[in-house]
Amino acid sequence: MTYCVAIKLNAGLVFLSDSRTNAGLDHISTFRKMIVYERPGDRFMVLLSAGNLSVSQSIREILQIEKLQDPDGGEPITIWNAKSMFDAARVLGSAVRRVYERDAASLKQADVDFNVSMLFGGQIKGEGMRLFQMYSAGNFIEATSETPYFQVGESKYGKPVLDRVITPETPLKEAAKCALVSMDSTIKSNLSVGFPLDLAVYEVDKLESDKLVCIDQSNPYYQMMHNSWGTKLREVFDSIADPVWDDARSDTPLKMPADRHDVLKKIRTPEEKLI
Repeated sequence: MTYCVAIKLNAGLVFLSDSRTNAGLDHISTFRKMIVYERPGDRFMVLLSAGNLSVSQSIREILQIEKLQDPDGGEPITIWNAKSMFDAARVLGSAVRRVYERDAASLKQADVDFNVSMLFGGQIKGEGMRLFQMYSAGNFIEATSETPYFQVGESKYGKPVLDRVITPETPLKEAAKCALVSMDSTIKSNLSVGFPLDLAVYEVDKLESDKLVCIDQSNPYYQMMHNSWGTKLREVFDSIADPVWDDARSDTPLKMPADRHDVLKKIRTPEEKLI
């Protein structure tokens, strides 16, 4: 399993992925889930992948040479000459379908699902930043101001902090920190997600990035963030009052008055009646 998150903000884009794969408890390996496509001054794109490793690696290779017919009769469209991120996402979808046509039947015979999910985002000169989530059928959806981030893989543990923090107005540094906290929460709760991590931060309209880093478990910032987050969570937890059952002793009693809700039914022993 894996965990990848991508965030689209007014100020730029943040991409983060782990690198752990496993085919059973005794077969754990490291494979990078992030690949960057960059032509400085022209385009910057990042692809994150989760799911079947052989499928995602095949898609990444085919994407380098995949072409779409230009409806206007011009040069075939590739990720390197696409005039929009939407067209580049269409090329990626075509690569997904090509691998499906080639491998899906054989995988099914081996009782293996054609399982892949991808996040693809960036900016091409002449248009704004865009972020897409790609499905195994080659179709995709786009991030909006109401949904400014996408996750693939083992997403549930890292979602709460993203929901509470991320908005389109969130600064890039804060979003990168939030993504790392999201990843740290996932690593804490799921052994199938692990180091090293790949982080890419892109500033709007730069069309290149020098903020690409591989993070291992000994990274000083990650260790500081990991320890601080655990300590602060415990402090906040301890600062919340314990439940109080008697409404005469608290403004926030846990037990509601009987006329406000049904009393929980209790099953007594056979000698006692059911109430």
